[in-house]
Amino acid sequence: MTNFARIAAVIAVLLFLCADVALAGDVPPRLVEFESPLAGPQALQGYLRLPDGPGPSPAVVLMHGCGGAWRGIDARWGKRLAEWGYVTLAIDRFGTRGITNACTGAMPPSTLLDAYRALNFLAEQSSVDPSRVAVVGFSQGGMLALLSVERGELERSSEQKFRAAVGFYPLCAGIKGNMTVPTLILIGELDDWAPASECRNLAEGRDDWGISREKGKGVPIEIAVYPGAHHDFDVPTFTTPVKILGHHLEFNETARDRSVDALRKFLHATIGGKEKQP
Repeated sequence: MTNFARIAAVIAVLLFLCADVALAGDVPPRLVEFESPLAGPQALQGYLRLPDGPGPSPAVVLMHGCGGAWRGIDARWGKRLAEWGYVTLAIDRFGTRGITNACTGAMPPSTLLDAYRALNFLAEQSSVDPSRVAVVGFSQGGMLALLSVERGELERSSEQKFRAAVGFYPLCAGIKGNMTVPTLILIGELDDWAPASECRNLAEGRDDWGISREKGKGVPIEIAVYPGAHHDFDVPTFTTPVKILGHHLEFNETARDRSVDALRKFLHATIGGKEKQP
């Protein structure tokens, strides 16, 4: 590898882990804090965006991956979703916990509750219709989004409920698949970090070994597998492919565009909204 290539790879990794993306040319989001008794001495924080026009509006909680790139999630997806008519809250699961990334270590158990903490915060906002909130996550955040709507103690313990869930290239192994709401998985065929085969098994009602589960449990899971696409296919930073922790990350414009269309249609069908054409 040339020195230039090494420098480019290091820069890409730093962008992946920090993702302090400039939001030039648009109205910046509002930084908000919301209570989280188990998060540490401070409340959780995140970027809140409001759509144009009167509310209350449907809303989307955005969950970042193990690199902690919550600002990048807001820049890529929060702005787009707000333009479609959704309130968005891209939450920072790591900052107040003193975590920089969780790609090689255990994820704090309290983060399992973060999607519902964000949901409870949104439900208190006059701009939000609390009966129409979805959770959308990416990689590790995609796994958390799926776990948030799986039938069990986590979902039952919250008075507020999500109405839909979307996982972009989530880690599907170990998820039971007994979903309480419509769920969509968007993943690349060549993903070597979150294998598409495991997500296919989940969507098709098979366990991690490919054995069929008992049918009739949970709301069906939709899945779109994009040919030629790798992990982080929606991240333009990786137009030049990089390896992180041995995994191939690469932007794929075709897969990204197809995922935009799939997400737009899925959210419109499940939580409605003042949808605008991109």
